[in-house]
Amino acid sequence: MRKTMTNPRYDVIVVGARCAGAPLAMLLARQGHRTLLVDRATFPSDTVSTHVIHPPGAAALRRWGLLDQVAATGCPPVGRYSFDFGPLSLAGAPGTPESPYAYAPRRTLLDKILLDAAAAAGAEVREGFTVDELIVDDDRVTGIRGGGVTEHARVVVGADGRNSVVAKAVGASVYQEQAPLTVGYYAYWSNLPTGTFEAYSRPGRGWAVCPTNDDLTMVIGGWPHAELAEHRNDVEAELMRTFAMSPAFAERIRSAKRESRLVGTSVPNYFRVPWGPGWALVGDAGYNRDYITAQGITDAFLDAENLAGALHATLSGAAKETEAGVAHQERRDARAMPFYQMTLGIAALQPPDEQMVQLVSAIAGDQDKVDAFMRLNSGVTSPADFFTPPNLGRLMTKDD
Repeated sequence: MRKTMTNPRYDVIVVGARCAGAPLAMLLARQGHRTLLVDRATFPSDTVSTHVIHPPGAAALRRWGLLDQVAATGCPPVGRYSFDFGPLSLAGAPGTPESPYAYAPRRTLLDKILLDAAAAAGAEVREGFTVDELIVDDDRVTGIRGGGVTEHARVVVGADGRNSVVAKAVGASVYQEQAPLTVGYYAYWSNLPTGTFEAYSRPGRGWAVCPTNDDLTMVIGGWPHAELAEHRNDVEAELMRTFAMSPAFAERIRSAKRESRLVGTSVPNYFRVPWGPGWALVGDAGYNRDYITAQGITDAFLDAENLAGALHATLSGAAKETEAGVAHQERRDARAMPFYQMTLGIAALQPPDEQMVQLVSAIAGDQDKVDAFMRLNSGVTSPADFFTPPNLGRLMTKDD
């Protein structure tokens, strides 16, 4: 990082233009802030993703006026989730009357919609732009340098993922850190019809299925990160052995055709302090969790809304930077931390504990209670609320 004097041309520069950065730039531009959005990629382009936008994420798209555009890509709405634990299966509605559906669009389509919305709102967009360094003046971030140019802003936001250039440059503190727990691989399949988000849980294995664009179905499966090297050269065969843990599903996928190469990843789990003098972090740059609960896109949307509010308060003079930054972090963690802890538990790929076995057994056959369980897994209901003793008592009590 270099030191230079500032002459801000922009209020905010957002580094990273996918599911966190593009919505943030859009929301800031809509509030009248001079916003520059940059990304080293060009669009449309693909990225590794779980695809699923849970109902709270779909509700955000609706608030922004973008849900119809996502639906118009032909991505089917998903109004039913199912969880197959082996001995017992549950299926129900994951949403609310206001936001009943999830979606799982291809990222080539979704990210372009978000980027275009930011541009339409008035943000300046530069694709194929690589940030080489941050500009710092008296310990405050004041801009970026890249592509032979320097740009200044009152705030620089890192929306550039878990390997964030911004986070590394400012030395953002990390907490609640956990090494990768699982490794997962996905591909698109034809002739595998489903109108449901299907999740399968077996000891040491898990997989999920969801419809996406072009009459294709996204199938993702995984195992403990400790087995990464063991199966690296035999991924497809190991996936098929995993699917065989459900004979009914194995029969379905044998009749299907894989239409794309297998793509895999594993991710670390962490929270980073998401703000400091002249900088902020959003989306995976600020916190990341295992992919197994497919919360990444929804988290990015909600985090972008939260940070947009904090930055607007600062830029408009309604709040001091430190005050707004602390409030943003507290709101983010209060919402995200319970899902983070639940995700780590699921990513351990251990058999359900006794309490979960009792809960699932108790609610089976009661659709209202099963739907409540689906809303937990879709992010509508916080684990902090779901797992309170009064709520568990209500769920585990048989109605007359």
